[in-house]
Amino acid sequence: GCARDWDGLTCWPRATFGEVVKIPCPRFLEEFTSFLQRNCTQEEYWSEPFPPYSIACGFDEGSSKGPEDQKSYYSAFWRVYTAGYAASVTSLITALIVFAAFRKFHCTRNYIHMHLFVSFILRAVAVFTKDAVLFADETMDHCLMSTVACKAAVAFFQFSILANFFWLLIEGIYLQTLLLLTFVSNTKFVWWFIFTGWGAPTAVMFAWVLTRIHQQNTGCWDDDENGVVLWIIKGPILLTVLINFIIFINVIRILVHKLKSQERGGSHSSHFVRLAKSTLLLIPLFGVHYIVFAFFPESTGLEARLYVELGLGSFQGFVVALLYCFSNAEVQSELKKQLCKWQYQEYLTFTHKHGTLSRETSPVNYVTQLSLLDKISPKRRTSVCQDGVTTV
Repeated sequence: GCARDWDGLTCWPRATFGEVVKIPCPRFLEEFTSFLQRNCTQEEYWSEPFPPYSIACGFDEGSSKGPEDQKSYYSAFWRVYTAGYAASVTSLITALIVFAAFRKFHCTRNYIHMHLFVSFILRAVAVFTKDAVLFADETMDHCLMSTVACKAAVAFFQFSILANFFWLLIEGIYLQTLLLLTFVSNTKFVWWFIFTGWGAPTAVMFAWVLTRIHQQNTGCWDDDENGVVLWIIKGPILLTVLINFIIFINVIRILVHKLKSQERGGSHSSHFVRLAKSTLLLIPLFGVHYIVFAFFPESTGLEARLYVELGLGSFQGFVVALLYCFSNAEVQSELKKQLCKWQYQEYLTFTHKHGTLSRETSPVNYVTQLSLLDKISPKRRTSVCQDGVTTV
């Protein structure tokens, strides 16, 4: 038969003589028709794909988007989301240090923010790890690659995605709880939030890994998944996105009600500006932008999906750190106080050293010290008196 074959775009599985293999188009190509086919010929080598990629997957060889253009296009996207995740990691780690260093910020609200920051950091690290393990070598045969390292990298990537969506959901639930209740117990909810935010993704990943091992243990677990395996991951993510979108709508409704009650005498334009500002700030905090493509097939609107999920999604951690930490008035005030305190301590240290050094080296100070010694020394005082008596 024909051995597994990687044609640079798709992995074709092993086939027997005369068998026709039918597989879907690669995910990164928009589909006009759903499937490609290849035949294992009598000479035991693969035939050319039919229909060709240009017809089956919407790839026009005569257009300006040739293979090199597409490679350059996706390479540009790689640079964009790499820069985005790098900026997110840097800002999130800084925000974590700020929240952890100052005791004033140790509260339930900031504890939840810190767990969300960690989930964003894990997501970025998982993306970097997956790219390094799976796509560092362009000549790698993805059909034959099936190592523990690459499977672990993909599993870690899936876990980080799940954890990030669950912590976005918890942020939404906690915000709605604060708006609806006048008092929220610090100990009543925080442990349930932590258990749900990390426990639920762990349980889902455990089920996914077991299902992969027993039903679809192929490649690096990054290939097209069948129905059961796919929905173990996709189902909880869609559920969190849907619930968070409902919470987002409800929070906007609550904000509208509160703004109307506070600004009965104010202008309508001021009310609209505050509402628009609040809505725009809540979109990245709730991950509302994911609802756009959540319930569509992955091949739908591929370029727009890349912009939203890779372009905007990679900078989401940076925006969250900016809004929750660096734009917070309490954080800015505390950082200014600490900066002034450090500057004042440095000033005192400098003036103390400079003053001591100047006093020790001053000629006036040397004469004064001699006069003091003259006054204090008993021997000196006795000799002076004796000299005076003798003179008299």
